[in-house]
Amino acid sequence: MSDTQQPPSDSATHSTTNRRDFLKASAAVGIGAWVVGRGAWADETNPTGGSRSPNEKINIACIGVGGKGDSDSKHAGMFGNVVGICDVDDKALAKKAEAFPKAEKFNDFRKMLDTLGKGVDAVTVSIPDHNHAVAAMMAVKMGKHVYCQKPLTRTIKEARMLRETAKKMGVCTQMGNQGTATNGLRRGVEILRAGILGPIKEVHIWTDRPIWPQAPKIVSRPPAMEPPEYLHWDQWIGPAPMRPYAEYSDANGKRGKGAYHTFNWRGWWDFGTGALGDMGCHTANMPYMGLDLGAPTTLEGKAGELNDETYPAWATVNYTFAAKGKRGPVKLTWWEGHKPDAKAGGAPVRNIPGHNITMGFDLPQSGSLVVGEKGMLMSISDYGEGLRLIYNGETEGFANNAPKFLPRHEKGDQDENHKAEWIAAIKANKPEMALSNWDYAGMLTEFILLGNVAIKTGKKLEWDFAGMTFKNDKSADKLLHRDYREGWSL
Repeated sequence: MSDTQQPPSDSATHSTTNRRDFLKASAAVGIGAWVVGRGAWADETNPTGGSRSPNEKINIACIGVGGKGDSDSKHAGMFGNVVGICDVDDKALAKKAEAFPKAEKFNDFRKMLDTLGKGVDAVTVSIPDHNHAVAAMMAVKMGKHVYCQKPLTRTIKEARMLRETAKKMGVCTQMGNQGTATNGLRRGVEILRAGILGPIKEVHIWTDRPIWPQAPKIVSRPPAMEPPEYLHWDQWIGPAPMRPYAEYSDANGKRGKGAYHTFNWRGWWDFGTGALGDMGCHTANMPYMGLDLGAPTTLEGKAGELNDETYPAWATVNYTFAAKGKRGPVKLTWWEGHKPDAKAGGAPVRNIPGHNITMGFDLPQSGSLVVGEKGMLMSISDYGEGLRLIYNGETEGFANNAPKFLPRHEKGDQDENHKAEWIAAIKANKPEMALSNWDYAGMLTEFILLGNVAIKTGKKLEWDFAGMTFKNDKSADKLLHRDYREGWSL
C-alpha cells in the first residue's frame, strides 16, 4: 500500500529575513556527544545494546513498500531480515521483491500476519492514514514491535487505543516522524526544557501544505472507474466506507493520476488527515516535546469553505494548554494553506503568522516559533532542526546554559537513525529508548488530530482528555472515531 510523501523543498532550510540583524541575533545551537549507533544504544548506561545480541537479526514484515514504504522497507533490510512484504499495488510489490527475493509476498496485511505468525518479530506500517490503526493494532496484539508512519492514526480514538494497547503488551514502538532523530530537534527540546527563553507567551507552527488536490479546486468525487489490474482496491479501501476507484482526467478525457491512490488520498476526509495530519507530527514535534504540552484544554478552528469530501483551502487552529510544572499556560496556533487576501485583490496568499508576531522576520516554507519573554526559538524546517535563537539579553553563549540530556546520533541519515533507535529499543527490550514511542507519539497524534475536529466544527471546543469527550459539545464526539467496514476492526 503506497504512502507517498513528497520531501520538503530545499528552500525550507534557508530562511530569508528583511532585517539585517537576524544572523547577529541568531545563535548557533550546540550538539552534544552522545551517540546512537546501528543495532545498539551506545550511551554509557547501556553500552552493549541490552538483552539481545547486537548482531542478532530481527525478522521484519513490511506493510506498504511503495512511496514512503519504499525507504521504510529498505531501512528494515539494513537492520533486520525482511521476511514478508505486503502492498495492494502489484507494481510496487514486484519492485520491492527484487530487493528482497526471499521475502514472502502478500496483498493483504491480515493474511501476511496470520501466515507468518511467530516468524515475525517486528512490523513496519507505511500505508495511507485510514489503514494505519487496523494494521498496527493487529501486529501489536500479536506481540509484534511496530514502526508506524505518521500520523499514528486517522482518528483520536484509534490513537488512544494504540497507545494503551502497546503499553499493555510491552512492545517497542516508534512513529515515523524522523525529525525526532535529528540532533537539532533534540537541542531545541533541551533549550526549551531549560527555560532560558523565560515564560512562554505563545507558539506558532506553519506549513506550506497542502501540495495535493483538495478544496477549493476539488470538492466532489470524480467519476467512478474500474481500478487497474495491478491494484487491489478492496484492500486499499480497508476500514473506510467503500467508494469506486477514480482518476483525474485532462480536458480531452485522458486518464491521469489517481484521485486517491497513490498520493492524493491525503486531501480526502475519508482517507487522509489533511495538511495538519500530514505535517503536524513533524513541525509541531520540537515545541510539543520541549514544552511537555500534553493534552490541550480548549481548541478552536477557522477555515475556508468546508465540504463533505475534501479538506479546506486554508485553516488556522488555536489551542490552549494548561500550566504544567514550572511552565505556565501556553497558547499554540497552527497555520496551513493559502487564504484569500483583500490587499492582494482576493488572490490567495500564505496563511502564516504576521510580522507583528515574528518581530519582522520573514518565515521559511515550514517551521515553528516559540516566543518567550526573554527570546524566541525558531525552527526553519519541517523537522524541527535548523534552529535560530533570537535572544533579548546581552549574555553571550546563553544556549550553553541548557544542559544536554538527550542522546545524539554521530552520523547518518535521520530516517535511518530513527529506525536504528527502534531496533535498539527492541534489542534492549526498553520501549522508552525509541524517542517517538507511542506513549509520546500517541499523545502528539491526539493533539494534532483534535485540530481537524476543530476545523470541521468551526466551534470553540473544551476537551476532556480523561473522558475522551468534549465538555461543551457532545455532538463533536462523533468526529473522534467512525465505524469500520465489515472485516476490518481494531
